[in-house]
Amino acid sequence: MKKTISMQLFNLLRKGKEQLSREALQRVVGFVESQRTGEHSFMDKGGKADLYYTLFGWTLSIVLDIKLHTGRMKAYLEKQDVESFDLIHYAAYRRLQMIRQLTVGGKIGLFANALLPKEIKELQAFAEVPHNDRQSPYSQFLWLSLLEDAGRKPVAAAFDLSPYRVQSGGYRNTVDGLTATTNATVAALAIKGQLEGYKMNPDVEFLRERQDPSGGFAAAEASPLPDLLSTATSLFVLNSYGLKLKYPAKAFIEAHWLDSGGFSATLLEEKSDVEYTFYGLLALGNC
Repeated sequence: MKKTISMQLFNLLRKGKEQLSREALQRVVGFVESQRTGEHSFMDKGGKADLYYTLFGWTLSIVLDIKLHTGRMKAYLEKQDVESFDLIHYAAYRRLQMIRQLTVGGKIGLFANALLPKEIKELQAFAEVPHNDRQSPYSQFLWLSLLEDAGRKPVAAAFDLSPYRVQSGGYRNTVDGLTATTNATVAALAIKGQLEGYKMNPDVEFLRERQDPSGGFAAAEASPLPDLLSTATSLFVLNSYGLKLKYPAKAFIEAHWLDSGGFSATLLEEKSDVEYTFYGLLALGNC
């Protein structure tokens, strides 16, 4: 059975955890625990409980063996106004449901649950989607991962990335965009890999060439410096395609690890959050 994107991410996060020393692991665990609220949700950058950040917090808790209270997890999910969610938050909510299933039934229970296709909202039902475009690479990536998490088999013909490809290489976020971006290219290559197999193509090499000598990847050509999200996701895709990096990335990743025990978005930021701690571990898992 082909591994879903969620399964691949969990495996790589565990590999990232294995690279931590005992002391480093304790610091990361301590930071993640510090971001958890009494209802077992997780805080955003401003210290408020947030569903999107809870996804990163619950995922890290599973990977780092941080105990979660299944009753509070259930209560948190049940109070959500699911019908009001945009595509991003709906996809996060469905993955949170999957994570709670893992805490209740373990891997066997999760596997058995995954065999039964779940009912999900159709893509056309969402009023808000990334870039206000249901067909943008990131929107299509979210939809693909949502289908996988719901046990639904994606139909390749439903995914069309050609309007977003830039002739010189890579993918753009919008059909009228002038240049390729890292996140759109990563999303498009992940979709192609899941649907067609991870076969080499010119856009994979294009992504590889975007690596900075520091080891990181920037969000776009005009970005002032590389960031941890772009780096982690680029490493994830390049690793999936079996392509060797131009430059080592580990020193770049470690430079974003702060005294708090969490990771920062860029070298200019001095605050950690669970989202970038997720990306820090993911990046390490690809080194």
